[in-house]
Amino acid sequence: MTRDLEKLIARAENVLARIEHLLPAPPPEIDWSALAYRWRRQQGRGYLQPVSHPHCIHLADLRDIEPQKRQLVANTRQFLRGLPCNNVLLTGARGTGKSSLFKALLTDFSDQGLRLVEVDKSDLTDLPELTEVLRNRPERFLIFCDDLSFDADEPGYKALKVALDGSVSAAADNMLICATSNRRHLMPEFMRENLETQYVGDEIRPGDTVEEKISLSERFGLWLTFYPFDQQAYLDIVRHWLAHFGIRRVTPKLRQEALQFALQRGSRSGRVAWQFARDSAGKQALRD
Repeated sequence: MTRDLEKLIARAENVLARIEHLLPAPPPEIDWSALAYRWRRQQGRGYLQPVSHPHCIHLADLRDIEPQKRQLVANTRQFLRGLPCNNVLLTGARGTGKSSLFKALLTDFSDQGLRLVEVDKSDLTDLPELTEVLRNRPERFLIFCDDLSFDADEPGYKALKVALDGSVSAAADNMLICATSNRRHLMPEFMRENLETQYVGDEIRPGDTVEEKISLSERFGLWLTFYPFDQQAYLDIVRHWLAHFGIRRVTPKLRQEALQFALQRGSRSGRVAWQFARDSAGKQALRD
């Protein structure tokens, strides 16, 4: 009898060993000393992946967007002190510093406990799971979704709406959802949707489709718009980044090259100014 029991136990252990190979590996232990993270999925489980070398840029490096910067910094200070504050949506022209602003907030306020978690659009359905991971941590987390836009019926769209304002569970006090987009309402807009608009006397009532698209953007309490830079602002940013790379004097020739550089790219933006400064500094260093 004892022998049969030993055989049965051995067979059970063999079966369990085979099953263990099929089970997903446990998520890696979280390194809470990091400043920035990415939310990743592995074998059906979500986990926080530390970013070893976050992009370091300071708020002072972002020029000619002072009104937007002031409002965002004020909202962040409220968040860090546990005061009422709003989720943030930055929309508008490309290359104007929307994403860089959140990276600069991390650089300038990380010593006050600010952290950043980047979440891909496809992983927004994991927001409830991410909330439970972060809820009891002492740090303050910016949940960052870059270049956000949705097509119709994408699951992340509904998940984000619920996370912003609509879940039966309370939002975590140490989390702030922050997003950037080139689209004002985060979804494509079509001419046929305007045909749903009704005119009741002097009142304009948008159709249901338009209302649905607007409803997501309106759930962000702080909504800041960025506009294309004019020539003077663009050249100011060029001068700043040239000085950053050690070129203190902007000659008329260099100024003309900066304008031509922007013309070739069809945009006078902070990104183009940064690219021009890198190009000029590299060429000058090579000549020297």
